Amino acid sequence: MRIKDLKTVVFGGTEPKQRDQFQNQDDDTLSSAFCENSEKLIDVHLFALAAKYYSLSNLGVCTPLEDVLEALKGNSQGATGIKADEFMNNKKSHEVQVMSELVDNIVNYCGIKQVIDIGSGKGYLSSFLSMQYNLKVYGIDSSNSNTDGAHERNRKLKKHWRAYQSRGRANLKTQSLEKTNDRPVESEMKSKTINEVLLNNAKSLQSRDQVIMQDLVPSCGFTEMGTFETRTQTEADLMPQTKSHEGKLSEEVLAILNVLPADAVEVFSSSRRNWGELCEEEKVQRKKTSLKTKATKSSESNLYLPLTSCITAETELSDIVTDLEDCVMVGLHTCGDLAANTLRIFAAKPEVKAVCSVGCCYHLLSEQFENQEECCDKVWGFPMCQYLKDKGWRCGRNARMSACLALERVAVGQMLPTESLFYRAVLQVIIEEMYGVTKSDRHVGKTFSKSSSFIDYVRRSLKKLELDDSKLPDSCIMDYYEKYKHRMNELEAFNMLKVVLAPCIEVLILLDRLCYLKEQENIAWSGLVKLFDPVKSPRCYAVIALKEESCS
Repeated sequence: MRIKDLKTVVFGGTEPKQRDQFQNQDDDTLSSAFCENSEKLIDVHLFALAAKYYSLSNLGVCTPLEDVLEALKGNSQGATGIKADEFMNNKKSHEVQVMSELVDNIVNYCGIKQVIDIGSGKGYLSSFLSMQYNLKVYGIDSSNSNTDGAHERNRKLKKHWRAYQSRGRANLKTQSLEKTNDRPVESEMKSKTINEVLLNNAKSLQSRDQVIMQDLVPSCGFTEMGTFETRTQTEADLMPQTKSHEGKLSEEVLAILNVLPADAVEVFSSSRRNWGELCEEEKVQRKKTSLKTKATKSSESNLYLPLTSCITAETELSDIVTDLEDCVMVGLHTCGDLAANTLRIFAAKPEVKAVCSVGCCYHLLSEQFENQEECCDKVWGFPMCQYLKDKGWRCGRNARMSACLALERVAVGQMLPTESLFYRAVLQVIIEEMYGVTKSDRHVGKTFSKSSSFIDYVRRSLKKLELDDSKLPDSCIMDYYEKYKHRMNELEAFNMLKVVLAPCIEVLILLDRLCYLKEQENIAWSGLVKLFDPVKSPRCYAVIALKEESCS
């Protein structure tokens, strides 16, 4: 079968009659695609049909995202406010907005406000959850550089909040004049609750300053202010009661500024002139308000806290998060074993009421039966469920590497990098034959994109591998290239078969995780949900679960 014929089968060109014929066969049908004696592939067409049939999208085991949101009494319409696509790339923006909306529905359903973001990286999801949905988020990452970067983002966000302070004071004069000139409005406002006034003032500040905020922090990740709705109760508690309505209005607007996250604001540090103009009573009240704000810093701040820690299955969250309470654990593209350990922590810790985990980097998973290691105490990334453990199931690194490939992207024309793969394959032959090296702890990395030719690629790679390239003349390098270049089409076909099989291997890994959750006694519901557009984000499936007490 030619490559284009293989693409036709996998990417939707198969006739319905052929598909139905395959689906009516038993599970042994796939075996006829291989030679019984040599075990070589002899029927590529049947192989492609089988791979498509056993993909996750075709098995009917996923729960639609719309159904999950409806069950959580949410909806699939994005919240208004911060627009992630203004300061993230298209892929990250898509992932963060979809997942954060789901997480917000989950925490509202469970009646909690704390979120633990495992493998938080640079803090895109964490920051969005805290600012857009006013959640208390702890982002835990094992990389100091990622945590430092997240702290730097928080530092830049201070400028964001201080700008709102400045605009708020300017608006105060305008609103005071409006109240003096419009007594009917004053009577109407007196009939409103403090919460309503605060909410309206906050919305006014937000709507007037959106354009200015877009130019303040171009690199920090967020340029608009999160909504105030969930903070109105705190604001009401901090509001002083005064007899003068003008004084009351002044206090209301200033209170909005005072209750901004204490760790994001230098409280009134830029308002010395205004401070001198205040009466003694107002100064005392302002000090009290500021102290109350600082006292509630850890529980009321809607800026997330980045933490550095390596997460394992035995990790005690309370050792990392000192004010741990009932929470939801999330992970956006948690690497290798981290996805499996996230589910284990969820199952074991009573404080974690729900989990939403999207894994990635399947090639980094540790496998219990890959090397037949006898290590009873080690916690492995695969398999997780008892069913596959009892069968001693293993994938192997090559299969897990294949699971990372993006079939949907290939389907829309984003072809595999055949030339770079060819360079890498020929390089391996050179290293084995000329240097006798079959295994190395060093990596070539992204050398192809920096190389001007195959000769340049080989020499750069040899230096990275700390091998002497002086013993290898250019002519010898080109001889290897010429020897194998006619097999480039063969390499492309082979890699296309790997792409075809990728969804089937991913199915095995994801269903293993889902079955593990189904085996736990304290889980009310668990499922696989397709969150993302697979062309934008190939690792698009989330494992979601809620504990029984969170559903009561």
